[in-house]
Amino acid sequence: MGQPIISSACIVLGRFQPVHRGHAQLLIDANNWRLENRPELELRIAVGSTNKPQNLRNPWDFEERKEMLEASLDDIGLVGEIVPVPDIDDPPNWVQHAEDFHGAPGVLITTDGRTAELYTNSGWEVVLMDYHNRGELVGWRVRETMRMMSTISDEQALYEVLTKTIQGPVIEKMLQMDAIRRLAFMGEGGEPVG
Repeated sequence: MGQPIISSACIVLGRFQPVHRGHAQLLIDANNWRLENRPELELRIAVGSTNKPQNLRNPWDFEERKEMLEASLDDIGLVGEIVPVPDIDDPPNWVQHAEDFHGAPGVLITTDGRTAELYTNSGWEVVLMDYHNRGELVGWRVRETMRMMSTISDEQALYEVLTKTIQGPVIEKMLQMDAIRRLAFMGEGGEPVG
């Protein structure tokens, strides 16, 4: 007996390391597109790389990212199913693998050209959206800012710096999970800044 078939949906796929304002805007845009074009489909958020070990590039596990996404969705007034998708490090077979987790071919809504190409080549309808404020709202840059702030105990200072790139309720959730402070203890080097 195989895995159950998961219904088609409008899929937004990402690592969400962490959930930032660019993700929130993508979710808003994806939901607006869905309502205008495919209202019969639900919004489903596929959280990738859920099997990767925690490190500076992947500091938060699936459950933590799910809680961040729930806080983000509540803040922007959206509802969406959140599902984990482990990575297989095999792009040609990625879509077929991911369908076991996020569902049968539906619509992929993304800002990433390579992901759009993979899904298009697999017969999916793909909507390629503009990326909002790519200069500031890119995962590694947001993580590095958080890492620099990770030893600061003044929550007001954390909010003042981080709310430029992360929604307040997501920061609050991360503080409750002690998800920011851990960055100070995750090793040297970080990611390339520039």
